[in-house]
Amino acid sequence: MEQSPVRDGETGSETGVEDALVGNVNKLTVSPPGFSGPPRKGHLVFDACFESGNLGHVDYISDFEFDLFIRPDTCNPRFRVWFNFTVENVRESQRVIFNVVNFSKTKSLYRDGMSPVVKSTSRPKWQRLPPKNVYYYRCPDHRRNYVMSFAFCFDREDDVYQFAYCYPYTYSRLQHYLGSLERRNLPYLKREQLGLSVQQRRLDLLTITNTDHPNQEREKKLVFLTARVHPGESPASFICQGVIDFLVSQHPVAQILRDHVIFKIVPMLNPDGVYLGNYRCSLMGFDLNRHWQDPSPWAHPTLHAVKQLIVQMNQDPRVSLEFYIDVHAHSTMLNGFMYGNVFEDEERVQRQAVFPRLLCQNAPDFSFSNTSFNRDVVKAGTGRRFLGGLLDDTSYCYTLEVSFYSYMTAGSSAPVPYTEDTYMRLGRNVARTFLDYYKLNNLTKDNVPTPIQNPEPISHTGNTNGKGIAVGRESTDRDREKTFKH
Repeated sequence: MEQSPVRDGETGSETGVEDALVGNVNKLTVSPPGFSGPPRKGHLVFDACFESGNLGHVDYISDFEFDLFIRPDTCNPRFRVWFNFTVENVRESQRVIFNVVNFSKTKSLYRDGMSPVVKSTSRPKWQRLPPKNVYYYRCPDHRRNYVMSFAFCFDREDDVYQFAYCYPYTYSRLQHYLGSLERRNLPYLKREQLGLSVQQRRLDLLTITNTDHPNQEREKKLVFLTARVHPGESPASFICQGVIDFLVSQHPVAQILRDHVIFKIVPMLNPDGVYLGNYRCSLMGFDLNRHWQDPSPWAHPTLHAVKQLIVQMNQDPRVSLEFYIDVHAHSTMLNGFMYGNVFEDEERVQRQAVFPRLLCQNAPDFSFSNTSFNRDVVKAGTGRRFLGGLLDDTSYCYTLEVSFYSYMTAGSSAPVPYTEDTYMRLGRNVARTFLDYYKLNNLTKDNVPTPIQNPEPISHTGNTNGKGIAVGRESTDRDREKTFKH
């Protein structure tokens, strides 16, 4: 595929040159064919030369229609799903149709009402586009490939608009978050650099446990959690942050868990892929979740470092490594759900089902019926499968999946789209479930733990203050000003 011309311009990346080499459009002005002279208002300027950006090529179809091509993962042309780009130099009330024409997957939640997310300079909170403005169909003009088209009306000339496949969660955002946690000097939180990626980005490891508890001589259970091995699966980072936020909080359940359990968390297994705006792969084009059996210290250094640590802990008689959970996002299913392993021993099969059953009781968006246990050959190199074979029969390895789009609850007749807040809520509920699993409920006040506040999903017009707290009429009216025309 021919790449778009790369033009100089300000970028939000470490180096504009690096992004240009990756193949993202760089402040690309798309003018009508044959037009010469300085660009006019309404000649759209596309850019993806920023962290986690992805847009490889733009074709002008008409003043109102543009074909957009996703840039494939670096060193791997098979994966084209994640997009994240900005548009500026718009004309007020300019209506356009964007066609994303080269998805590598045919099955998609776009068939079920999913829509891209948008924000702009004056409205910095991500919002989903209304599903009625999004179409997903086989297109004869593109060799009958599936195309996702969406209509949009630009309403403020001075705004820069940003569109993405899902809510982005960048490497820099994680570093900022971990830095702010570290500055709190919490006695039960330790942050370490476990290693570096190929491009020398940090591989962070958090350990959360109370080291001063009187029971510390007794063997503590250990829970290991990883996320973002697949870089385009950004909801995994929101879940992971929800887990961390809860475990470091002063919530009585969190305090009990810190006394009895050691939590080790690697929030971003593939920092290069996340930074580069890949969907599935690392810088060198590897799907890291197929290389657990024999990771290379130079080609898969982050995986190699995590595997070494887990193997080392597994050999330590003082450590009881009971859970490994790898967090992902799913592009065709609704709700949160889990994958587990298949065992011959029926009793072990039943024990493995306990945690997802308990999570189902705590999280309204988690589906036990979608949870499944398998031994597919293609999944042999995944963390869940490899570590399930490595660890002993008292350990459980799961993949936790969450929909890129929405969830159905017991009482709902229509899917409820996920927000950043409701992804984080699922993370908090995952953490909370360990209290039930380890039967520590008797340690809470009067045996009744304080309930975790579950923020309600935010409506498209926005009637919360971003923390799940209802706001008054005056604030709601202001929020209406912050939404997009449809």
